[in-house]
Amino acid sequence: MEQIETITAIHHPVRRRIVDHLHLCETAQVGALAAALNQQVGSISHHLRMLERADVVERVESPDGDKRTSWWKLKRATFTWSITDFDDSPSDRMLAREAERANVALQLRRLDAWKKRASQHPEWEGFSTDTLTWATPQELTELSDALRATLAAWTESIDTEDGQERSPVFFFAHGFPTTP
Repeated sequence: MEQIETITAIHHPVRRRIVDHLHLCETAQVGALAAALNQQVGSISHHLRMLERADVVERVESPDGDKRTSWWKLKRATFTWSITDFDDSPSDRMLAREAERANVALQLRRLDAWKKRASQHPEWEGFSTDTLTWATPQELTELSDALRATLAAWTESIDTEDGQERSPVFFFAHGFPTTP
């Protein structure tokens, strides 16, 4: 179970962008993060300290040994929780619910942004998938676990050192009970 401090830390819009950037780039210097995210260096430093307190990022040595620069990396790249993890604390449950709403809103904004520019990139097909079936709560949990394992294996199979040009790719799926 995630700590509520971790969940709230990563769902601030700027901190989420920092987490995503570090996930893709592995390590980054504060100034480079600020430039990439169109933010002030002081703001990025503040958000990195907040993420550090939540045990999401850590400082690393500069690749060139320059001790005047501040470099960072993610301590881990995946975060999983359920609102029901916080049934014992109404205030934490409310924060977890708000973080979930923020996450879904971010996912939908990313999808909307892609749909608006997809015609400019015909080499990228993208895809959408959904299904409707019958399942128990345990079967839905098994599907979630299988999808995470598949995505982890797919991500690990990509050879980023093969010289091919790549773009960041975002995948999201939701599974939940519904009515027809």
